Amino acid sequence: MDLPLKTNLFTFFKLPSAWWSGVRLKSVDDESAVVTLKHSWFNQNPFKSIFWAVLGMAAELSTGVLVMTKIRESGQSISMLVANNNANFSKKATGKISFKCVEGSKLQKIIDQVITTGEGQTVWLQSVGTNREGVVVATFNFEWALKLRK
Repeated sequence: MDLPLKTNLFTFFKLPSAWWSGVRLKSVDDESAVVTLKHSWFNQNPFKSIFWAVLGMAAELSTGVLVMTKIRESGQSISMLVANNNANFSKKATGKISFKCVEGSKLQKIIDQVITTGEGQTVWLQSVGTNREGVVVATFNFEWALKLRK
């Protein structure tokens, strides 16, 4: 079973609010992850655009799936937790929105530090959401705290 399918099944059982809101992992590789969602009655706000919290779920998943993938590839038991986040909303989010995080190399360096030093580390990962025309609708930043489990 491919990773996007596994992850989307995971969201159905463990993150049902994201799944019912239409958040879906489309692709993931060593450097990037793409998560999409479509504006619908279920995920809209009173202004007929996607509710900011639903955008946040999609953005967080695009960073989080990279973290989970890198941890799994390391073979180590590493805990992960969002420690902080911020966002900027630049355009009304309607139609299909794609969130992309392209910071796999940056994340790999931090994972290597966690393993080498045995000390917890934090890393800020950015996810940019664009509409079908390629216009940025939102930018989210998540600070992930990572540490070896004992």
